[in-house]
Amino acid sequence: MGSKPSKRKPFTTLSLTFLSLTLMLIIFRSFRWKIEVPRKNINSISVRYPEWYRIIAQKLAQKRIRVGLVNVNNETSEDIGSAFVQGEAEIVKVNFNRAADHIQWGHLFPEWIDEDNPEEQKCPEIPMPRYNDYGEFDVIVASIPCPIGAEKGMGIRDVFRLQVNLVVANLLVRSSFEYHEYEMKFVVFLGSCSPMWEIFRCDDLFWDDGAWSIYRPDLRRLKQKVLMPVGTCQLARPFTESGQEGWRRYALNDALYQPREAYVTILHSSEAYVCGAIALAQSIIQSNSTKDLVLLADDSISKKSLQGLKAAGWKIKRITRIRSPHAAKGAYNEWNYSKLRIWHLIEYDKIIFIDSDFIVLRNLDEFFVYPQLSAVGNNGHIFNSGLMLVEPSKCAFQVVMGKRFTMASYNGGDQGFLNEVFTWWHRWPGRVNFLKFFGNTYDLIRPKIPMNLYTIHYLGVKPWMCYKDYDCNWDVVGFHKFASDLAHEKWWQVYDAMPKKLRPYCELSPRMDARIKKWRGKARNASLPDRHWEIRVKDPRMHA
Repeated sequence: MGSKPSKRKPFTTLSLTFLSLTLMLIIFRSFRWKIEVPRKNINSISVRYPEWYRIIAQKLAQKRIRVGLVNVNNETSEDIGSAFVQGEAEIVKVNFNRAADHIQWGHLFPEWIDEDNPEEQKCPEIPMPRYNDYGEFDVIVASIPCPIGAEKGMGIRDVFRLQVNLVVANLLVRSSFEYHEYEMKFVVFLGSCSPMWEIFRCDDLFWDDGAWSIYRPDLRRLKQKVLMPVGTCQLARPFTESGQEGWRRYALNDALYQPREAYVTILHSSEAYVCGAIALAQSIIQSNSTKDLVLLADDSISKKSLQGLKAAGWKIKRITRIRSPHAAKGAYNEWNYSKLRIWHLIEYDKIIFIDSDFIVLRNLDEFFVYPQLSAVGNNGHIFNSGLMLVEPSKCAFQVVMGKRFTMASYNGGDQGFLNEVFTWWHRWPGRVNFLKFFGNTYDLIRPKIPMNLYTIHYLGVKPWMCYKDYDCNWDVVGFHKFASDLAHEKWWQVYDAMPKKLRPYCELSPRMDARIKKWRGKARNASLPDRHWEIRVKDPRMHA
C-alpha cells in the first residue's frame, strides 16, 4: 500500500528554493565586495585601513598591494597586518642583519684611499636583505632610526640610519628594474625621524602627516644612487669597474630623456675673479664640452665686465648675494653662501659647479652621469665644494636655505656648511679637482703635475694676479705651499689661446702691480733660496 502524499511538501520546496536563492545572492554580493571594490571608493569601506594606505591605494590601479616592512617592530607590524581584509594586501617583513657595531662613519668615509688601485679600495660590509627571497613590492613601510646624542648644528653621521635608508632604496629599485622608470612605487616612513634627503629627495615627498610621510621616488635618480658605493671608501663607479657597461646601462640617459646640464660658476662682492671666470669658460670650451655655461653675478659686477664674460661664453644670471651667518664681518668668506643659489637653477637637471679659480684641462662632460652630491675629497670625511655635481630644485634650495642658520660650518663658509647638509656623498678621483697645494713649505723641489689631470684648482695667489713669468706665491714664504711654476704655466696657456679681445679683462691694476713689486722686493731683501725674485719680468701687463 502506497503512503499518502505529505500536505506540507509544496511549502517546504518553496521555502528551500527561496532560502537557496537568498544564500546565493548573499554569497555573490560578498564575493563582489571583496574582489571588485574600486580603489576610488576605498574610503567608504568600513575597515580600519591605515590612512597612508588609503592615500596610496587611490594611486595604484592593481587590486592587491604588496607591502614590505623594513625596521618596523613586531607590535607595529601586527597592527598593520590586522588592519587589512584578507586578500586586500600582502604584508611581508623584510629581514636583514644590522651592520656590525664596530663600523664607524670614518670607516665608510676615510680621508684617503688608493685611487690608482681599485682592488685596494675596501668598504666595510653593510648587510642588505636577500632580495630574491622577497620579490617585488608596491610599497615599502620603514621606520628610520633616530640617532641619540647627535651634536647640535652638525649633520647626522650614523651607520645604521644609512643602512636602513639603503635597504629601502634598494628594495624599491629592485622592484622596478624590469619596468619603466615612471612606474609608481611608494615608501612610507613612520615616526618623526626623516629619511636621508641625500637618498630620498624632498622633491619626492608625496604626503606629510607629521607622524608618517609618503614618498614617491624618482626611480631613475634612485637607481643611480643605489649603484654608488656605500661611502667614499671606494671611488664612485664606473671608476672602480673594469666592465662599466652594466653601471652605465642605468646611469646614462636613454633616447627618450634628454637631460638639461650646465657648468656653473659665480662672481659676487668684487670683480677680482672676472679674469679667472673668463679663463675658466675658455678652458671648458677648449675641452670641446657640449654643455651650457652659466655664470651667477651679483650687482658688484659691472656692465663692462659682464660684456667680457658673455664674450667668453657665459650665460649671465643676476642674483642677490647671501651672507654666511657663521663668517666674521669683512672676512673673505662672508658672502660665500651665495653659492647656494646654484640649487635655484631649476631649468637644469644637473649642474657641475666650478669655482672661478679653476681651469679645465680635459673634458668633464662624462661626469654628469653621477648623482648629487659628487665631488673630490678634501680632508677627513669632507668634500671640496670648489667643484661638485648637484641637482637643482626649488625644494632643495628651500632646504639648504632653511638650514643655513641651524647648521654649523667648520670654516664659516659654504664648504663647511655643505658638508653638514650632505653627509652622504660620492667620491670622484683627485685628478678631477687637483688642488694646487704641496704641503711642505720648505721643499723647493715641486713634484711634477700628473699628466692625466682634468682640472687645476689654484689655491693661494691666483695666476692672473701674478706676473706671467713665474708663480708669485714663491715671493712669500707662507705661500710656498701653493707655488708651482708648471701649474702657473698651464693657466697662461689658456690665456694665450683665448681671443685677444678678452685679454684686457686680465690686465693688472696699479694696485695689483704695486703689491707684486712689494712682495718681490721683500723676497730679494730676504734672499729667498728659490731665487724667483731674480727672474727678469717680461710680462707686458707690468706697470712702469
